[in-house]
Amino acid sequence: MKQQQLDVAIIGGGPAGLNAALVLGRARKQVAVIDEGRPRNAVTREAHGFLTRDGISPGEFRRIAQEEIQAYPSVSIVADTAVTIAGENGNFQITTGQGHAYVSKKVLFAVGMKDRPLDIPGLAEVYGKSAFVCPYCDGWELRDEPLVILNKGPELMHFAPLISGWTSRFTICTNGPDGLTDAQREELQRHQVPLWDSPVRAIESKDGIVQRVVLEDGKAIPCRGIFFKPELVTGSELPKLLGCRMTETGMVAVDEFGKTSVAGVYSAGDAASRLHQSIAAAAMGSFAAAAMNNELNLEVWKREG
Repeated sequence: MKQQQLDVAIIGGGPAGLNAALVLGRARKQVAVIDEGRPRNAVTREAHGFLTRDGISPGEFRRIAQEEIQAYPSVSIVADTAVTIAGENGNFQITTGQGHAYVSKKVLFAVGMKDRPLDIPGLAEVYGKSAFVCPYCDGWELRDEPLVILNKGPELMHFAPLISGWTSRFTICTNGPDGLTDAQREELQRHQVPLWDSPVRAIESKDGIVQRVVLEDGKAIPCRGIFFKPELVTGSELPKLLGCRMTETGMVAVDEFGKTSVAGVYSAGDAASRLHQSIAAAAMGSFAAAAMNNELNLEVWKREG
C-alpha cells in the first residue's frame, strides 16, 4: 500500500480542522484533511456568532472554507474516515476506511463531538429547527418567546440565569428527578420559574416547530422553542487509542495551544473545549496550526544546524 507523506494529518474537517489547514497551507506544509462529512451541526439551518458569516448554513460555511483552502496546493481535503492510527512523533501511520494510508510527522484531532440519542419522543423532529443546545447560537431567534428548558442538576442553575437574558418566559422540565438542592429550588421559585420533574412523554411539533411538551403526568406546556442539555461523546475513539489523556468529561486534554499528552499530537475544536461555537473552534484550530508549524520548523532548524 502506497503511503502519502505529510507534515500534518488533520482528522476532521469542521471549523477547527479547516482553519488549521488554512494556516498550515500558508506556511507551506504538506497537509491532508481527512473528513467523513458528518458534522454535528448538520442538523441546524444556520450558524451564528461568526463575524462575516452570521446566519450562514453549516454546509455553505464548509464549501466556502474548502474553496479558499484550494488556493494552497500543499493542502488536500479527503472525503474519507480515519480508522486506525499508530506510531510516534515524526512518524504517525494512518489508514482510512477507503484503504488509503498516510505517514505524518504531526497529527491534529479536530474530530468534534457527537450526540448520544436522548430517549425523548419527538426531540429528533425538532432538533436544529426549534430545539437547540446553545443560546449564544440560537437565542436571538427565540427572544421573548415561551420556551421549555430540558435540563437538571447543578448545570441547570448556570443555564437558568443565562437563558433569562433572551426570555423570561421559560419553564424547566427535568425529565425525572431534578438533582437540585432545596436552596436551588427556592432560588427558581423566587424568580417565578416553573419547575416540573415528571418525565417527558412527547414533544409535539409541526414542520419541525415545537408546539408543546407533554409530560407523563398529563401536564402540557405550550412553547415555541426548546433548549436542552445534550449528551456528548468524542467524535472519534482515535485520540484515546493513541494514548491521549482524556478529561473527566470525555474531551481530549490539551494545553493553551492544543498540545495533547502525546508528543506530536494536537487537538482543537469541540473535542478539546466546552466552548462549542464555530468561531471558537476555528480560533483553536489556528492556534494549534501555528504551534505545529513552529515545532516542525524548529525540528528542521536543529537538524540542519
